[in-house]
Amino acid sequence: MDKNIGEQLNKAYEAYRQACMDRDHAVKELQQKTESYMQQICEQQEKIELQNSIIAKLKSQLAALNANR
Repeated sequence: MDKNIGEQLNKAYEAYRQACMDRDHAVKELQQKTESYMQQICEQQEKIELQNSIIAKLKSQLAALNANR
């Protein structure tokens, strides 16, 4: 009987250990993806700012052309 309980405890501990390893791996993967997405968001925001400045410049040029007509 004690041997059976010992085996069950070992199996339970191994399942717990595996679950902890899986959790740690998932957390690490989530952190990496979050960092990657944050970097992509920053890059996209920079592109948006650049495009907005180009749009503003083109609008001012268009306004100047329309004023000359």
